[in-house]
Amino acid sequence: MKKTQRWVVKAGSQMVCEGGALLLRSWMEQVLRLRQKENIEIIWVTSGAIAMAARRTNFNARKRTLPQKQALSALGQPMVMEYYNLALHATGQLGSQVLLTAGDIQDHKRRRNLQNTLEQLLTWKIIPIINENDAVATDEIRFGDNDSLSSLIAVMMGAERLILLTDVAGLYDRDPKKFPQARLISHLPHISARELKAIDQNSKSKVGTGGMYSKLLAAQRAQKNKIITHLVRGDIPQNLLTIAQGLPLGTQIGGNP
Repeated sequence: MKKTQRWVVKAGSQMVCEGGALLLRSWMEQVLRLRQKENIEIIWVTSGAIAMAARRTNFNARKRTLPQKQALSALGQPMVMEYYNLALHATGQLGSQVLLTAGDIQDHKRRRNLQNTLEQLLTWKIIPIINENDAVATDEIRFGDNDSLSSLIAVMMGAERLILLTDVAGLYDRDPKKFPQARLISHLPHISARELKAIDQNSKSKVGTGGMYSKLLAAQRAQKNKIITHLVRGDIPQNLLTIAQGLPLGTQIGGNP
């Protein structure tokens, strides 16, 4: 039997909202196969609550007040979990909702309680589905984005890999939207100040709060703790299984190519 591995997988808002129930089902089918065939257990981090609520309510204001963001999150979180539960039930699995603020990791006692809860869920073969608790979070107690949250969870739970499912194929040597000839970087040994400087810190996805800069920061934190990160387009068929088979896909940061 293969040695048990632990991965943290983070799904971005755009993938969750645009992919919907069918894409989530394909992810959960892969999660089941990873556990059964590869002995890989998954902790899932998801975005999408605010974006999904905004779509359902047509509340698409560019600038939102904090109470508006919190209210949209409270509305959208059960919508997101409904999609995940449909996908889980279709594949014969169970998932659990875990909503966090930064204090849950910063405070030693709460961090230990969180670790114990996640470990127990994994022992029961239940998939933890984690999101930032935006319904109560303020700037003082926010992670900032779920890229950061997923890397913190990966470090805290001793994961071997961090998989960031995004709306682009990976990291390019230039902005592919501006330069059609931009080249995909399949392997990056480490994140340096040069790579970070080359990325627009203010770039965001269309519906989420993260961007490539936040993903590289997450990868940098992971690498400092010997965790390999993969930046992969979320709707590529069998993407998680492809990574498990050691085949090249997207951008791998750290480890051997």
